[in-house]
Amino acid sequence: MFVGLGTFVNIVAILGGSTIGILAGSRITRKSQSLITDVLGLITALGAASALSPLWSSTFESALPKGSSLLVILASMLIGGLIGSAMSLENRLDAFGENLRKRFRASQESSFVEGFVSASLLFVIGPLAILGSVSDGMSQGIDQLILKSSLDFFAAMAFASTLGWGVAASAIPVALYQGFWTIIGLALGSVLAPYQIDAMTICGGLMLVGIALRLLDIKKIPVANLLPALVLAPAIATLLHSFR
Repeated sequence: MFVGLGTFVNIVAILGGSTIGILAGSRITRKSQSLITDVLGLITALGAASALSPLWSSTFESALPKGSSLLVILASMLIGGLIGSAMSLENRLDAFGENLRKRFRASQESSFVEGFVSASLLFVIGPLAILGSVSDGMSQGIDQLILKSSLDFFAAMAFASTLGWGVAASAIPVALYQGFWTIIGLALGSVLAPYQIDAMTICGGLMLVGIALRLLDIKKIPVANLLPALVLAPAIATLLHSFR
């Protein structure tokens, strides 16, 4: 095996799932497509509930001063959201998706950008993307990324059946994001302590809630603007951990 194999498998899974979803999508009625999107929203919410569970774990709470676990998440999301808004991350991601739409000659009325943005955020948010990539970089196996690839394959299939080729294009930011963490794993070894991973996972869970709300057409939250929280969460957790 070679370093980066896990991410390569993940990209192939996304492209394969997207292709199958698009081919099947033409045979699915608009009503059924809407139902699939709603089911994806509910499943994403279920995944968010799982990601939020470390907030109440004894491991996370014991690593921080008493009563400060929620403060870590609040500070990470607020500060991260302000930074993301100042950097216009949501608009930049939309613009990147729009440039890809033009390159692939998709119609302006298509759901290319929405598919790209939603799928990109879904596939990069979560502990498996980071932990699996770091493990791959350290040559400790790609089991976690194989699991993630399996999940992403079916998610890409379902997304692409309604949102089109934009879902396949999300393989680009996935490759960049997971490639970055693979290099981190290769150069630095083990990067994050368990409580730091928990903080990042919880913030990711809240972002998944935002994606679920978008998919269910309840509220379009600019989730991309919250992405800096994934970096801030372990840093703020480390700061409070020192006062424990």
